[in-house]
Amino acid sequence: MRNMIAKKLSLYLALSTLTFIASAQSYRPAHFADADRLKKIQSTYALIDKLYKDFAEQNHWPGMAYGIVVDGKLVHSGGVGYTDINAKIPADASSDFRIASMTKSLTAMAILKLRDEGKLKLDDPAYLYIPEMKGLKYLTKDATPITIKNLLTHTAGYPEDNPRGDRQLAVSDDELLALYKKGVSFSNNPGLKYEYSNLGFATLGYIIKKVSGKTYQDYITQYILNPLGMTHTYWEYTKVPKNKLALGYRWLGGKFVEQPLLHDGAYGAMGGLITTIEDFSKYMAVHMDAWPPRNDAETSPIKRSSIREMQYPWDVNYLSANAKTPTGRPCPNVSAYAYGLRWAKDCDNRVYIGHTGGLPGFGSQWNIMPDYGVGVVVFGNLTYANAGAINNRVLDTLLVLSAIKPRTLPASAILNQRKADLLKVISNWDTAKASGIFADNFFMDYFPDKLKVATAEAFAKTGNIISVTDVVAENQMRGYFIMQGENANIKVAFTLTPENPGLIQEYHLDVVAK
Repeated sequence: MRNMIAKKLSLYLALSTLTFIASAQSYRPAHFADADRLKKIQSTYALIDKLYKDFAEQNHWPGMAYGIVVDGKLVHSGGVGYTDINAKIPADASSDFRIASMTKSLTAMAILKLRDEGKLKLDDPAYLYIPEMKGLKYLTKDATPITIKNLLTHTAGYPEDNPRGDRQLAVSDDELLALYKKGVSFSNNPGLKYEYSNLGFATLGYIIKKVSGKTYQDYITQYILNPLGMTHTYWEYTKVPKNKLALGYRWLGGKFVEQPLLHDGAYGAMGGLITTIEDFSKYMAVHMDAWPPRNDAETSPIKRSSIREMQYPWDVNYLSANAKTPTGRPCPNVSAYAYGLRWAKDCDNRVYIGHTGGLPGFGSQWNIMPDYGVGVVVFGNLTYANAGAINNRVLDTLLVLSAIKPRTLPASAILNQRKADLLKVISNWDTAKASGIFADNFFMDYFPDKLKVATAEAFAKTGNIISVTDVVAENQMRGYFIMQGENANIKVAFTLTPENPGLIQEYHLDVVAK
């Protein structure tokens, strides 16, 4: 039996050492393996343009601007309708729209930049920076004080304040502080539950001011917008060139009714930014550039690791068991809130990161898929326009029609080494204990006699082994490879220990269909 298995594996045993030598190198980031990847994406533009146009017309959007970002570059954009209906000014990628709560992630980015500079800590109680919060009365005496992280993740305990918060853009800092002096009402104690709070992000804006010595507008403009070349981005609508400013509308009684624009103020940190598709794509590029983790020099206003921290689903995940794809296919997903960002993962294990925006007169949304290197953004000048619905459809269409694949993580040197080691042991389990490749738990959890029998039974089903695939890496210390046989295949999966070098602590050998 042993000779039979060894004979079937003889070629691969001979090559396994060479495979390891060729693969032995330091960490390598995940990469795209698609040939002509951008060309495949470009083939979807005509249909995507139609999807945006039809959606805008069917849902009474006065104007719409949209863009597709690939690998950090705006590769396609378009516009539908008008930014000013009376003046008949066409909407396009250079039009300035108020993006509402999409602003929140820039506020969060500013907080993390200040954290990285050692000027605050996310676990700091907010009252260290706003003394007026020191006397807040929580629901119970055992409540913990609101922290900066609570404000970032909407877990401060404040009641959800849409749509009231949307009307507060222009309030002053003094009015914000007066609210805290008077006292606020709580729906929960801090840190216990997610509840969306515009007040929380207005508070973060004031903390930026206290820590940096600049208004949050000046700080974000100086340290984020300007370095990114976002020169057509504004906080106060009166500063936007009139031929570029999108006016806001409601659809009432079968016609568009213009909505009053709000001036900039303390609540701008939660939703006041005004920008273009061309400018905002540069901000999206920063979020896309954070992936994959790598050793390259830092080029963004904030460290890549801090961007990834912003995108992490810190808050409780929510299961949408009955969710469907835009084509109607059942596809449950989970979602969470990060730092000024929304995070979601669907049934196909695809991750989406971005945020919606909604104000009287406006609706917007952006989403990136870090594993695929693609993102979409859309602005509309209709009150609470359902921008997420069309962007979800566009992303789904782009992925289906282009058939692009996510990044592939190269196998680490130690995974390749352990593959070579395993191939030798699989051919003769009598050598397992002396091989030195297994962790101290292995022979208490797995037994060579039983492994020998299971291996022989598996090879009896496969016929001759035709080839052995490269390791498919799940991470640096876990992976699998396929032994491809005439009649069936064998999947060998293994997990290594934290030791250096890692030893095999878990192992599975299973027959799988061809």
